Amino acid sequence: MIYDPKHTSFFGAEPWWKTATFYQVYPASFADSNGDGWGDILGVISKLPYLHRLGVDCIWLSPCFDSPQVDMGYDVSDYQAIYQPYGTVDDVDRLTEACHALGLKLILDLVVNHTSDQHPWFQTSRSSRDSSKRDWYIWRPARYTDQGERLPPTNWRSYFAGGTWTWDEHTQEYYLHLYAPCQPDLNWDNPDVRRAVYDETMRFWLERGVDGFRIDTVNKYSKDTRFVDASVTDPSSPWQAAPEMWCNGPNIHEYLREMHKEVLGPYSAVSVGELSNCPETADVIPYVQASDPQMSMCFQFDLIRLGTGGGFGDKYIYRPFSLSTLKGLTEKWQTFIDGTDAWTTVFMENHDNGRAVSRFGCTDTAQQWQASAKMLALWQATLSGTLFLYQGQEIGMVNMPRNRGIEDYKDVESRGFYNEALKSGDEDRVRKTMDGLRTLARDHARTPMQWDAGPFAGFSTAEPWMRVNDWTLDVVNVSAQEDTEDSVLRFYRSVLRLRKEYVDLFVFGRFQLLEPEDEDVFAYLKESPAQKGDVDSGQRRKALVVLNFSNEAQKCPSAAMALQCAEEEVRLLVGTVRLVGDGKGSLRAWEGRVYINF
Repeated sequence: MIYDPKHTSFFGAEPWWKTATFYQVYPASFADSNGDGWGDILGVISKLPYLHRLGVDCIWLSPCFDSPQVDMGYDVSDYQAIYQPYGTVDDVDRLTEACHALGLKLILDLVVNHTSDQHPWFQTSRSSRDSSKRDWYIWRPARYTDQGERLPPTNWRSYFAGGTWTWDEHTQEYYLHLYAPCQPDLNWDNPDVRRAVYDETMRFWLERGVDGFRIDTVNKYSKDTRFVDASVTDPSSPWQAAPEMWCNGPNIHEYLREMHKEVLGPYSAVSVGELSNCPETADVIPYVQASDPQMSMCFQFDLIRLGTGGGFGDKYIYRPFSLSTLKGLTEKWQTFIDGTDAWTTVFMENHDNGRAVSRFGCTDTAQQWQASAKMLALWQATLSGTLFLYQGQEIGMVNMPRNRGIEDYKDVESRGFYNEALKSGDEDRVRKTMDGLRTLARDHARTPMQWDAGPFAGFSTAEPWMRVNDWTLDVVNVSAQEDTEDSVLRFYRSVLRLRKEYVDLFVFGRFQLLEPEDEDVFAYLKESPAQKGDVDSGQRRKALVVLNFSNEAQKCPSAAMALQCAEEEVRLLVGTVRLVGDGKGSLRAWEGRVYINF
């Protein structure tokens, strides 16, 4: 049986979030309603009609809870209060209501691997070794050399450079922090901690009407409590990468099952977990299989981390990669759920990575920028799984200009890696780190959203907290692209509509890679899944996606041959370039097309 897009019961049993497009809002940089240079919740509300027109279904609001902002809100000091420049709890309630009025969902960012060191829980924990909350965090005594030198409990390296342990003079012990010293890790092995997380963070917001959570660092809650040294893989540093000591720990699935049973399930809340250091598909499936509910879906980072030098010492030493590598990773994470009840996600941007057009496309000229931004949009919109967009992606926002110095980089991680390079005294390492930051740094995603070409890009009437990216601002803004027929923005709107119209192919379709070794053209087939009782797979709808990832014209694969049907049964469904005729000519630089059998 051929799928009929008007037959709404075809995927009627599937949860709403599988066919949804999520849109991540970084509140500091999205829209400033009161002219103080910081984005805010009321600013987000003012832009909901724009997001509704774009065609997204759910807003993911990055951390907005009260925080000292050392790590831009990923250091929470109060889960039931909002950071004052962003607004109030009542403002979030208004945002929830406004989203629902437009038929949109809203999820919040849940950061519960760690808190701020200013959180009352930690303040109580560090007050005394006998504190009632001492065991809410991970405290350990010092080690000592034969000469009496004090050493931390292990040699583990943190994600933000340096070690993972900080000495507390008052109680004469070290506490663990996988990130910055101001972000102490919670002790999830303590059931009181888990209950507090469920009650004081999750239920508090679910009761107010939010629809779920993006869950930060979700596979790091269960640590290896032997606290032994990691193997020395970087002899030049006293601190060694040790993700095996805290990722996918012995109790992680038990805790996530409990979280689902206690909170997520009863509220029918969607959850998407940040799942780092999981390169093997067999390790990812248990987190997201429907038969053993833990999370709805997760982010796996192999593809978005292309170009980085790993997660630790060499992270910002850029590593060039081939198109065949990108293809292989796409295939791996598109097909790993085949034959299972697990689910996957599609994304190429978020708040922790450089802009996709600057990394996977081309920004040498305005023409190449526009062509590659639209081609990347077509790539993402035709992949199976739940699609996630990041603010500004839909207008092709790019990295900051490469001539900017370290003074324009505000992120705690960027600064940490750069300062570590400086301390090494290795000038070549400093140069390579700065060069890598210009491509990969988290700051690139955090520049203000570009609403128009006016002062401060229409983000604010005052100087923003972070400098506006002025690279071709005259065209990389919402206002200019709203009125331009072939703009990146209008193309995103069209492919998001197409994704919903052909949900069988582009959300649920089976992925098959073609020509894996071709370093210029990325081609793949999508095939709609069988309905119950459908045994004739040859009758199911198919699409051929061809993407030119190069600056040169390339031969276009034969659509009829790829789709295994007659020429007259094939038509061009969509392309990034207006084509005259049947669309069989060569692919222009950075052009993308989708052919379909009828």
